[in-house]
Amino acid sequence: MIDPFGRRISYLRVSVTDRCDLRCVYCMAEDMTFLPKAEILSLEELDRLCGAFIGLGVDRIRLTGGEPLVRKNVLSLVRSLGSRVGTDLRELTLTTNGTQLSKMAGDLHAAGVRRINVSLDTLDPAAFAAVTRWGKLEQVLDGVFAAKAAGLAIRINAVALKGVNEHEYDRMLAWCGEHGFDLCLIETMPLGDVSGDRTDQYLPLSTVRARLRERWTLEESEYKTGGPARYYTVRETGRRVGFITPMTHNFCESCNRVRLTCTGTLYMCLGQEDAADLRGVLRDPAVSDEGLREAIQDAIARKPKGHDFVIDRRQARPAVARHMSVTGG
Repeated sequence: MIDPFGRRISYLRVSVTDRCDLRCVYCMAEDMTFLPKAEILSLEELDRLCGAFIGLGVDRIRLTGGEPLVRKNVLSLVRSLGSRVGTDLRELTLTTNGTQLSKMAGDLHAAGVRRINVSLDTLDPAAFAAVTRWGKLEQVLDGVFAAKAAGLAIRINAVALKGVNEHEYDRMLAWCGEHGFDLCLIETMPLGDVSGDRTDQYLPLSTVRARLRERWTLEESEYKTGGPARYYTVRETGRRVGFITPMTHNFCESCNRVRLTCTGTLYMCLGQEDAADLRGVLRDPAVSDEGLREAIQDAIARKPKGHDFVIDRRQARPAVARHMSVTGG
């Protein structure tokens, strides 16, 4: 699949649920209203859609949420997609908050997952409870180390939040180095009404990188995972630190991604509202697999050049109304 700007679309992010067992302040409102189950695609429908994308050239799939591991029987989808790794798929990965990993890490590895991202913004239990609104850090750390023991490669994702975790990045980099994890820092994005002025949380990663260089030697790296992170090797630990900078330096010129929600809505850009309804196509008995692929290609033909994210301290409203948990990480 080639979009109107000559970019090959090879990476699909699939939200398997909008539900989550945490309420991170930058991702969700505390009193979230979740989608009725009738609107959610079945796991079999998600599998068929993923198969259509694979048939069109997608070779990397990442399962996201909400929190994907709270979806009932989600391992059946993981196993089905995992069986295609090495033939149709180059890689199947997962982004998780870690709360369910203690009991599911071994099954994920057995199903074909070899690498996961764990969202963990702080190593301070009190700060973690505040950011997630009710999460327990110990539960997530137990999950992280269960995943390590199961043989999964781990990247720790941390959203950079001014006044919340900006004093912790040295500690997190050292901790990741000690345990063999990569760290990826992410700029907060203006997605969804989260009851508060998001501009107060915004911290440019150019500032963070400069601060890290006061203690650490960050060497340019050609390492890529298929996503937008720009990586550096940390000489002192031998691990990597990545930076995802949608605000200070967007990565739209090399975008290879589209996002499929649990309702079958395809977003061609995280930062734009234009979308394609694939649920209707999928559930129409008159539409063949070829018709489904044509609907996907029609959507890719509308993929925009880039997003319009901007931090405007005069404008507290989000740039995009939908929450990150709706679109998928």
